[in-house]
Amino acid sequence: MTSPQQPTDQHARDEVEDHDRGLLFDMQRLVGRRRALAVLGGTALAALAGCAANSSGASSASTSSSAAGGTAAAVGDVDVIPQETAGPYPADGSNGTNVLSESGVVRSDIRSSFGSSTTRAEGVPLTIRLTLVDADGDTPVEGAAVYLWHCNRDGQYSMYDRAVADENYLRGVQSSAADGSVTFTSVFPACYSGRWPHIHFEVYASVDEATAAGRILATSQLALPEETCSTVYATSGYEQSVSNLSRVSLTRDMVFGDDGGVAQLATMTGDVSSGYTAALTVGI
Repeated sequence: MTSPQQPTDQHARDEVEDHDRGLLFDMQRLVGRRRALAVLGGTALAALAGCAANSSGASSASTSSSAAGGTAAAVGDVDVIPQETAGPYPADGSNGTNVLSESGVVRSDIRSSFGSSTTRAEGVPLTIRLTLVDADGDTPVEGAAVYLWHCNRDGQYSMYDRAVADENYLRGVQSSAADGSVTFTSVFPACYSGRWPHIHFEVYASVDEATAAGRILATSQLALPEETCSTVYATSGYEQSVSNLSRVSLTRDMVFGDDGGVAQLATMTGDVSSGYTAALTVGI
């Protein structure tokens, strides 16, 4: 089974070495791609975020996430979310592969592939709840869209790793509700070699903008707390994550290490048997 932890050729080894080295590396590697506009600075980002708050338009295929369970994180003093690399496996059209143009990508339950495959990713249940907030006014952002993706229990990314190249699970788009929240039903991701356990996401002004692989308002990552990771990785199916987690730390992670992941560390509730909920307030 091929995974980011165990590359089988030089190309794959290069991908592991390149994976999530940080914003500067990603910009240098992908110069000219449309993501450069989205990561140029907090001032421009805040201005663009206003479009999301005033957007009338989510696609008719979009679904409100407020009914997916629980109360969204309270709106308070919120800073702009740190901008991070999307890494080499975004499938957002920036490196050829594009899941955003596929019918079915707008969904809250991302555990199964859609289209020609219905394979379901296995693992400890995880609900991911992000609350989008206009950092200028600390008000919820309604009608924006979040594209979210992460690796499976084996550390593999659908549409890229050979073992799951024909799958598109653990990827999806949601429109933010009136309270700014989006909710995804998923499984707890692995810890693969060299990275702290994390979940990727991009914010767009609307579902229409997201599914057109349009302008990105924010690109960032959510960090999962160590205590929860240790508990989950002690369960069956996550065996290789135990040793991988022991060799990394949040404070030394190449993405979260600048501030110890403080601004991107999820608040966790739940347990292994009933599943966990990871919540994060995202200032844009």
